Amino acid sequence: MSLFSQRLSRLGTEGAFRVVPLIHQAERATGRRVIRCNIGEPDFPTPQHIVDELKRQLDAGNTKYVDPQGILSLRTAVARHFEKRGVAATPERVVIFAGTKPSIGLTEHAYLDEGDEVIYPSPGFPIYESFAPYLGARPVPLHLREEKGFAFTAADLAALITPRTKLVMLNFPSNPTGGVAPRALLEEIAQVLRTRLPPDARVFSDEIYEDIVFDGAEHVSIASLPGMAGHTIVASGVSKSYAWTGGRVGWAVFPTEEEAQAFRNLNINYFSCVSGANQEAARFALESPLTPPAVRKMVSAFQSRRDVVVAALNAMDGVRCTTPRGSFYCWPNVSGACDRLGIRPEDGPPSRQLQLFLLFRHGVATLDRNSFGVLGSEGQHFLRISVATSMGDLEEGMRRLAVAANDSDGFRAWREQP
Repeated sequence: MSLFSQRLSRLGTEGAFRVVPLIHQAERATGRRVIRCNIGEPDFPTPQHIVDELKRQLDAGNTKYVDPQGILSLRTAVARHFEKRGVAATPERVVIFAGTKPSIGLTEHAYLDEGDEVIYPSPGFPIYESFAPYLGARPVPLHLREEKGFAFTAADLAALITPRTKLVMLNFPSNPTGGVAPRALLEEIAQVLRTRLPPDARVFSDEIYEDIVFDGAEHVSIASLPGMAGHTIVASGVSKSYAWTGGRVGWAVFPTEEEAQAFRNLNINYFSCVSGANQEAARFALESPLTPPAVRKMVSAFQSRRDVVVAALNAMDGVRCTTPRGSFYCWPNVSGACDRLGIRPEDGPPSRQLQLFLLFRHGVATLDRNSFGVLGSEGQHFLRISVATSMGDLEEGMRRLAVAANDSDGFRAWREQP
């Protein structure tokens, strides 16, 4: 008998958190501050009006247990928020979670039996892939190809659907590629989902970056398209739009009240309830007229930073980067840089080697391709660079990365060190 269950060994993790102790290790070893381009956390403060409401709630004594499904005032505000985006919603079908991430894992937990299949974008948020083996289900990656602009066609999706398909995970705007799906593409995808999915299958639409779009792009929820609301779970929360990652308030609207009640019970079993004070502050964030200007200011800054970073990346030897239209990440192809540095695939995934070289030799923290899905990622050499940090740090980070891309002697010495 072993200490841990067998299933625990099948559960992956999130690279953005795994790299944090490595950053501290690199800073101690070199005495130089690492430029942090690794984590998806806005560097903006949570808007003051939200913070003030949170303080007011705490001062008012809102510190006790609340409804495990979520307080009615927030569920009503969330339902109205979805309705404005064209997604049919009622408070009875909304569930509040301790952040958006639990809604992803609990969705796979609730719907997948052993042998069921879950289709998910790759590269994509890592727990889409890692949770399936943990539950005994089969992960089926839907590969996003650079030559297609990191999008996929309806035909690409249709080719993966089988009678065992139980979940299809979607993520627009996407992490890590920054892709934003135009309405016409979503309509084609919706047609495939309506006609090809088994009757009891569900679509999970992760829309946590819904407000972070650039160049006049429009975020459209697939659940707003005809015939999709009855099959789709739509999830979002406060972490990205309101720069409130520590608030741990997320939500999802479910196709039926029965499903919402099942997730209410999961909440009871896992964490009882989300802080009532945080929920009221989240409700205030959704309803306050002060919120949209604060979000627009942050998104405008992200777009300016994106422009600087994309231009800098495309000026580097062996690096090319498409221009993302949403989220706050760049996803450069670093194949040429890996070749120039003499990185050998037999020593491990090249982008992983480059990630570590950048961190320990040049003081830049990024994330490698395998942090966003491993299955079928061989031969794909990309890094995720978060622009959710200051312009000054990004400019310095790009200078360091440009030097690193030509530092073959440094890479050789770093690789050969004990």
